[in-house]
Amino acid sequence: MLVINCKGTPREIGLEHGAKAARQIKSGIEYYKLQFGRTSALTWPEVCNTAMKFDPQLQERYPWLREEMQAIADSAGVQYPEILALNFRQEIIFGLYADGCTSLAWKTTETSFLAQNWDWMIEQKENIIVLNIDAPGKPRMSMGTEAGIIGKIGDGTGLNSSGVGVCANGIRVRGVDYNGTPVHICRRLILESETRDEAIAKIEKYGTAASGHMLVGDATGCISLECTTKGIIKLHPDGKGRLLHTNHLLVKHEGTYDNLWLKDSPVRLERLTELANQLGRNPSEAQIAELFKDEHNLPYAVNRMADEKDPAETLFNIIMDLTKATAIFKFGRPSEPEEVLILTP
Repeated sequence: MLVINCKGTPREIGLEHGAKAARQIKSGIEYYKLQFGRTSALTWPEVCNTAMKFDPQLQERYPWLREEMQAIADSAGVQYPEILALNFRQEIIFGLYADGCTSLAWKTTETSFLAQNWDWMIEQKENIIVLNIDAPGKPRMSMGTEAGIIGKIGDGTGLNSSGVGVCANGIRVRGVDYNGTPVHICRRLILESETRDEAIAKIEKYGTAASGHMLVGDATGCISLECTTKGIIKLHPDGKGRLLHTNHLLVKHEGTYDNLWLKDSPVRLERLTELANQLGRNPSEAQIAELFKDEHNLPYAVNRMADEKDPAETLFNIIMDLTKATAIFKFGRPSEPEEVLILTP
């Protein structure tokens, strides 16, 4: 798979990203053009116009990220609003494009693990990249992402050289708040943070523009953020130091309705919990890796497999050791990875 190393100013980072991943970015744009056409009444120009509603916010709050995205567009040979559409697709149609994922955080007596299977449409598999970013004055970052998206993934997964990591789960709750921070920008802000608490403060400052879940952690442990446009609710680890999440809200959020868009989400959560309960207080990285290979309830398993009814599949797995600030990234289903990378930002 494509690994891109970016270093320098926001523009230099964006130019490198766009130049090296131009083919994948253009392929992703064509994919989402088709998807929006199939599932909504919006044309691609209308999608891009909607994405541009967030541009004033970028100019005011996050000008360095705006500069990076403009540079991606310039060097990839696409339009700036198209890069915004990739990054803000979840906000454009109220969470229509929320990714399916299974995630786990586990603070043992020895380390702090953060892990996830990222499930998404098999057509986008060829457009996944690993992005390493070295920006002056910020922690070095490594993330798995769709080409052109600056804060993933996972629906957001990555870690930085300070041992701050994030995993994310799509949650489809209607509503968009143009004053809130888009979810992919939130994940990038987390990876630009020196500590878990600094990262969470950045997300809480403006709230999120759309619904979603994020597991945010460092060597001290993780906190779960269930986010809707109505607010953010924090969930804390259980008595064994664990947090587990899939694709539905675990607590009540006033004024919202979770339509349980992935009916297998509770099944995956129950299964992951069952398997985790079979481990001791201090599981190894290898034991956690085995959890994410589970195929109970195929094709809608923790280790998901595409079929003729549903083209979504586990496209990668990541297991982070936040104490060591390293991660094992497996491209493809974790039971049969096509490539394994060690991330050391």
